[in-house]
Amino acid sequence: MAAASLSLLRLQPPLISHYLNTHHFFQIPQNIPILSHCKTPKFRSLKKVLFALAESSDSPNSVDSEVQLLLKELSDAFVLPADYFSQLPRDLRLDLNDAAFDLSNGPVKDECGEDLGQTLLNISRAWEVADTATSATLVSKLPLLVGTLTDSNKSALGKRLISSGRRFQSMGQYGQGELQMIAKVMIRTGNLLSSIPVSETANEEPKPETRMLKFGELQVELTSEKAYIGAVIAFVFGIISWQLSQGVQSTPESSLQYANDNALLLAKSLRGALLAVCYTSTILSGFATVGLVLYGGQLKSKGK
Repeated sequence: MAAASLSLLRLQPPLISHYLNTHHFFQIPQNIPILSHCKTPKFRSLKKVLFALAESSDSPNSVDSEVQLLLKELSDAFVLPADYFSQLPRDLRLDLNDAAFDLSNGPVKDECGEDLGQTLLNISRAWEVADTATSATLVSKLPLLVGTLTDSNKSALGKRLISSGRRFQSMGQYGQGELQMIAKVMIRTGNLLSSIPVSETANEEPKPETRMLKFGELQVELTSEKAYIGAVIAFVFGIISWQLSQGVQSTPESSLQYANDNALLLAKSLRGALLAVCYTSTILSGFATVGLVLYGGQLKSKGK
């Protein structure tokens, strides 16, 4: 009986090792194909999804959507009480006029398009006269207009919004912080628009350079023809001033009669002041005539 038990114990280790070896032999090959079959396609599909998301976030459609949202936020920021701009202190009104100038100065219609350029000019005039309601109505049109713009128009609009937004930013805290909210949204929108790459075409002809002079609400575009017309006007005014000075100087003082010595002294003073004004006007008219002729020739050469 003891010998049988001993022989049984000697047989067990080979059986156990055989079982273990058999187990490993069947387990290892069975697991390897399963892992390679299940995880590799999932990893590849995940890479495709991430790539698609990254591509869609940089697409023009996503940028346009973000611009639309920012312009809608900007139009909401301009919804203010009807007398908000008119009640601003004098220094802030001056800053508002500067913001209006930065928004619409120069060839705004050439850079931003006819419709948007005219809208920006109207917004600028509304700010200058402190018309809050008209300003809000006009700003609300920007989301509708920006969809029809070219990349060049959008970039130009962005630069104008940044410059004008910094004017609002310089106004500081006023009221409930409405001006700073306007400045923040304008600068964000401007940065997004100005970052749009502008494609340059080889066949696109450069537009002639135009310069603007602004006197309050009046904007005058400088061209070679207008410069020559201004030179003619300056020349005629110079001749009139010269003739007037000669007429005053040729009149002898003895030919005039005065009531007393005080009247004589006053007449002499007025005569001297009139001569000084006439001679000064003649000299300035001569300089203006020469300058406008030279400037008109420069603009004409650039236009060719």
